Amino acid sequence: MDNYENDLVKSKCQKMLSKVPEVTIYFWIIKIMATTVGETGADFLSFNLKWGMANTSYLMSGLLLIALFFQFRTKKYLPWIYWLTVLLISVVGTLITDNLVDNLGVSLVTTTIIFSLAMLATFLVWYTSEKTLSIHSIYTTKRESFYWLAILFTFALGTAAGDLVAEGLNLGYWISALMFAALIGVVTIAYYRFKLNAVLAFWIAYILTRPLGASLGDYLSQSHQEGGLGLGTVWTSAIFIITILSLVIYLTVTRRDDPDKVLTEE
Repeated sequence: MDNYENDLVKSKCQKMLSKVPEVTIYFWIIKIMATTVGETGADFLSFNLKWGMANTSYLMSGLLLIALFFQFRTKKYLPWIYWLTVLLISVVGTLITDNLVDNLGVSLVTTTIIFSLAMLATFLVWYTSEKTLSIHSIYTTKRESFYWLAILFTFALGTAAGDLVAEGLNLGYWISALMFAALIGVVTIAYYRFKLNAVLAFWIAYILTRPLGASLGDYLSQSHQEGGLGLGTVWTSAIFIITILSLVIYLTVTRRDDPDKVLTEE
């Protein structure tokens, strides 16, 4: 077997061990819904159940660490543990920003800048170390660590940026959601029509889905006086969690987004 064949086999084996799902329409639907639950879920636990932001942060951070433990222990992509981790990291990312803004008095502008720099630094170190930022190459513990750290910062950044646009600039939740959706549309067109780099397009869209989900969650849950539909955090969270659960069960059964199955079919 020559070097080319060795590299091909190695590449296939590596992809079979990928810990990240294929990027399908289901990926983006669940991702946006998870970001919405991150926003409404954090508010529900902190305010509706009156746990307080500090206690909620401790609890959700502990649950996230447990989920990450099992996620890192798995040898391949498992929908339930992967999306549970995303859901928990969404809540924790929201809480990090809320704690800085509400409890420590850090402005939304400052938090947006801080998390932008932290995210860019993570990408820089990741690329310098691994020479790739592709999610299709997540088959080592080191790369997976960079991946989840980057995702945490995208959630924290998205919360800060979403609140900054919706509240700080007084655009309102609905207009903010439309604006971020339009930006995602621009990225989509740039990718399909003008051949924007796939990795760059993915991460830009991934970052933008967070403020989109946050704005959507606030619009659905906040009262009419505050510019929302008044569904409340309970109903908004419940609707989205049930939908996410249904999609995850579907993906577990059909393996529509399983990188191992996609590779085998190819």
